[in-house]
Amino acid sequence: MTVLKEANIISSPAAFSFLGSRLDIWGKIRPGKYEVKKGASLLDIARMLKNGRLAEFKLVINRIRTREDLAKLISKNFKPDSVSVMNFISSNDSLQKFDVDTTSLFTMIIQDTYFFYWNTSINRILQKLKDAGDAFWQKNERLQKAKEAGFTPGEIYTIASILDEESNIDSDKYKIASVYINRLNTGIPLQADPTIRYAMKNFTMNRVYFKHLQYPSPYNTYRNKGLPPGPICTPLPKTIDIVLNAPKTEYLYFVAKSDFSGYHQFSSTYEEHDRYAKEYQKALDAYMARKQQKSQP
Repeated sequence: MTVLKEANIISSPAAFSFLGSRLDIWGKIRPGKYEVKKGASLLDIARMLKNGRLAEFKLVINRIRTREDLAKLISKNFKPDSVSVMNFISSNDSLQKFDVDTTSLFTMIIQDTYFFYWNTSINRILQKLKDAGDAFWQKNERLQKAKEAGFTPGEIYTIASILDEESNIDSDKYKIASVYINRLNTGIPLQADPTIRYAMKNFTMNRVYFKHLQYPSPYNTYRNKGLPPGPICTPLPKTIDIVLNAPKTEYLYFVAKSDFSGYHQFSSTYEEHDRYAKEYQKALDAYMARKQQKSQP
């Protein structure tokens, strides 16, 4: 009651104390956070406390890149602190019950808005995320589509995570997905720049240079064939569906268009790709030169 009085939620502590005794709430209050709505009467508040109607808080999952980011997000609005969350999600023993490990953890997390009580444990938070992820894959023939494409749901998720870091244009995403799938099926390294940024934990890097391509990491898809050990972010649900519905193409290469529109040129031969790549590089060099000239006094 002291908390309610200090927050000016109740105007008459004596009346509320009497009401609380009549309703026998003092020994039945559940620990946690409650939401008192504007205009609530003393009786409303007393009944809320007696019935243990804890407030629910949002956990909004958008694009998350690292376990550290997930730990901070959970601890921001819920009781578990970031250190305890980080310790939990960095332990394969803790994650074993969810059928994931530290590298595949994100594969069970679907971008969405989830609701939890403030004092919900990290174990229960992850279980709800996993249940929602399982339900997502059970819908719209997603499991069947993944099987027909020759990939596991986790592999589809990982492809989608790279795709989301590569482009924001849906029409291009379909074609890029086909490039990734073709490269994986033919044993050609993905050579996806977003995996370099993830490996180096440098998400503000605008350009990946040749010197970065030898960075030692299992996530470096220039040095290593196949997919990285796990996803590099939590992708949009629609991007997962884009991968599942990727068109059949012969594309093996793509490069940004030289008009800087954000769209890409796609090629099935290296010769064609090389021509587009040189066009883009020429346009980029000219742009950088103009930019540098403008910056000079």
